[in-house]
Amino acid sequence: MSRIAGELVTEELEHDGGRQVTVYVPPGPVDAVVFAADGAWHITHLSTALENASSASTMIVGVHGLPDDDGRLHEYVSGFNPERFAAHAEFFVNDVGRWVESRFGVALPAERTAVWGASLGAELALALGLRHPDVYGAVFSVAPGAGNQTPGVLPSPLPRFYLVAGRHEQFFLDNAMRWADALRDAEADVAMMQRDGEHGGAFWAEEFPLMVAWAFGR
Repeated sequence: MSRIAGELVTEELEHDGGRQVTVYVPPGPVDAVVFAADGAWHITHLSTALENASSASTMIVGVHGLPDDDGRLHEYVSGFNPERFAAHAEFFVNDVGRWVESRFGVALPAERTAVWGASLGAELALALGLRHPDVYGAVFSVAPGAGNQTPGVLPSPLPRFYLVAGRHEQFFLDNAMRWADALRDAEADVAMMQRDGEHGGAFWAEEFPLMVAWAFGR
């Protein structure tokens, strides 16, 4: 993996006994920011893909998730433990957002801000995007699971949505297409992409610069 020109900064914030956040700080002025679930796992791959695509003006804020799937499930999917989900959402949206503004001097409008996640993290991204369109103008959802179901009635206004899944991960592809159909029915701006690959494949990171260009390149 190639070295990045930007900087990775990791600090621990006060949440649930301490939760780390790793931020990719691009080498030039920041003109967009993406808040990413499971940052400990994905931040290096996402930042490398971004720089390789010459899209390095975007800051990535990678909020670390819990190491076990059960813990992440309770924090990312509202139906399992509503209080724990709400506490984590408050941390992710508000506490981390205020810290980024204070620590890096970055506070951008919703049209220059997105939330990203893959698999369970993709479900969190969808949930937060629906609840906070005033914060996240775009939602990047990679191979979402089925824990968060599409609401019967979607709120308004809605952010823009970019969904992607692999052709060899049928369960996750079906979930992404289900979300895309429901969002289109609600007249949301939706991009739905299918890529060759399995769950956890290279396309997860490779798609990221395309998402950034779609959301912020206009």
